[in-house]
Amino acid sequence: MSRKLLLVVLLLCADIALAQQTADEPKGKAIINVFGNFHTGFGAENDVRGFSMDRSYFGYQYTLENGLSLKAVMDVGRSSDVDDLHRIAYIKNAQISWRRDRLTLNGGLISTTSFKVQEDFWGFRFMKMVLQDYYKFASSADLGLSVAYKFADWVSADAIVVNGNGYKRLQVNDGLLYGLGVTFKPVQGLTLRLYGSLNEGEEDGDKSTGVYALFAGYKHEKFSLGAEWNMMQNTSNVADADLTGVSLYTTVKLGGRVDAFARYDNLWSKDDWNIAKDESTYMAGVEVRPCKYVKIAPNFRYHDLKASGVKDKCYLYLSCFFGF
Repeated sequence: MSRKLLLVVLLLCADIALAQQTADEPKGKAIINVFGNFHTGFGAENDVRGFSMDRSYFGYQYTLENGLSLKAVMDVGRSSDVDDLHRIAYIKNAQISWRRDRLTLNGGLISTTSFKVQEDFWGFRFMKMVLQDYYKFASSADLGLSVAYKFADWVSADAIVVNGNGYKRLQVNDGLLYGLGVTFKPVQGLTLRLYGSLNEGEEDGDKSTGVYALFAGYKHEKFSLGAEWNMMQNTSNVADADLTGVSLYTTVKLGGRVDAFARYDNLWSKDDWNIAKDESTYMAGVEVRPCKYVKIAPNFRYHDLKASGVKDKCYLYLSCFFGF
């Protein structure tokens, strides 16, 4: 065999092998997120301390042809239904998505749209949920359908129809949740969002629950600022049981893999019907990222409780995250 012919054969073999390797490459990725912490209280909470595994997510996302993708995620975390030492596993996501140009459709057990923009902007979910999630204004996932459309680079809209009970509770009665949101990005770094939803009552005589939210956030290469206002009318389908909450947060890049952050939340209820749980909270700390998959964040938290005769709460946390 001549050298030229041998060279052609080798090039053809290499090309076939490369094509086969590319075809066999997986189009999916594993999802692993683990949140934990060590915390200790001060003053009235002096006896509260220990290690905690708050939540873990395990799943897989796979991208198909023609804009289709599949996502399945298991959520392992605490539940008020069992002792705190135990953990319960839920299916959080089991969804199929389709993207075509500016249009996105999602169906199944999907991520909701109520506070997703705020959560992504805040960026420290492993330490503390955003206000709507923390105080149960809405659930992060539910069974139903959603659609989003990007009209231009600076404006998009989304709509969602789901059961309204979240992913931890099976829908057994009538009633759906309808939500609509609009997101504006008028200039680089600035995000504005308006959102509203209506969750129908399940039983005769139940009042529909409404949730409304306004958000404004600005991100610079050195810092970020976010502010949100949230209101829930007829909480738990009870007439005039209204809650209002505001949240302010900021992040400052200190250089390298270190960021500083601070956050202030304020929750209050109409006519003090929820006074036992109404509070203002203050949080500050730093996040250190020793590698791509690990985050460590010492942080301080202070809870200013609004009920009379109740002592405020103060904690020091060492929050940790690993995953991809």
